[in-house]
Amino acid sequence: MQDLLKFILRYGNFLVFLLLEVVALLLVLTYNDYPRSTAFSTANSLVATQYRMRSNVTDYFALKQTNNLLAEENAFLRSQLDACGTLPDDSVRRQNTQGAFCYFPARVIQADTYDKHNYLTIDRGAAHGLRQGMGVRSVTGAVGVVSTVGEHYAVIIPLIHTRSRLSCRFLKDGYVGTLRWDGQDVFHAMLDDVAVHEQVAEGDTIITSGLTNAFPEGVPVGVVEKCTLAQGASYYTIRLRLLTDFKRLRYVQVLSNLHSEEIESLTDGLD
Repeated sequence: MQDLLKFILRYGNFLVFLLLEVVALLLVLTYNDYPRSTAFSTANSLVATQYRMRSNVTDYFALKQTNNLLAEENAFLRSQLDACGTLPDDSVRRQNTQGAFCYFPARVIQADTYDKHNYLTIDRGAAHGLRQGMGVRSVTGAVGVVSTVGEHYAVIIPLIHTRSRLSCRFLKDGYVGTLRWDGQDVFHAMLDDVAVHEQVAEGDTIITSGLTNAFPEGVPVGVVEKCTLAQGASYYTIRLRLLTDFKRLRYVQVLSNLHSEEIESLTDGLD
C-alpha cells in the first residue's frame, strides 16, 4: 500500500495530465463529427484487417473443405450451363433479360453465429462495386443482404438475424411467403404468411421470390422440415431447414441488380 501511495505521489502530476488528455479526446470525438467519423473509420479498418489475418490462418487449415466446396460449385455451374444449352434461343435471351444480375466473388473473413443479431464481414467493399442492399448467396443458397459498405470491406445481415426478412416462394407452385429467423439455431428458419388453402408438405423446396431488388427468382433458400396448423388458425407454422451452412461458410457471391437504380427511381416518388 505504501508503495502505491509513493507511486501516486511521485507521478501524480503526470497521471492527472494523462487523465485530462483522455477526457479531452473523448469530448472531441463526442461533439465533432469529422474526428469521430475518422476515428471510427480507422478502428473499423484495424478490426477488419485483424479479421482478415485470422481468416487467412483459418483458411490454410481448411483447404480440403474449401476444395470440396469449390468442386460442388463447379458442378452446380456446369449443370446450369448444360440446362441453358437445352433451351431454345428465345428462352435463353428472355432468361438473360429478366436475370439482369452480375456476381462479385467474396470471401467471408468474420462470421457471428452465436448471437440473436449475427453479422458477416466480407473482403469486398465500395472499391469493388458493392453497395447497400445487394443480395448475397453461396453455392448452396441465399445468405443475406449487404448492410454496411466500407471502402474495402462490407457487413452482411444474414438470414440468421432476428431482423432479417426475405420474400420467398414455393418452387412447386410459386406461392409466396416471408422467411424470418426465430433465433433458435443457425440451421433452421420460419416461413410466415402461408395460408391454410396452400398445400404444404415436408420436403417442399423454398426459393427466393424475385419480388425484391436483392435477389432474382429461384435462389435456393430451404426445405420444409415441419408444418403444423393450430386449431382455428388461418396460417401454417412452417419450419425450414436452411440450405446454407453458416457454420462452414467461406466463399460467397454478391448479387448486383443491373436494373435496381431504374426500379428505385420509379418507386421513390410513390406514397
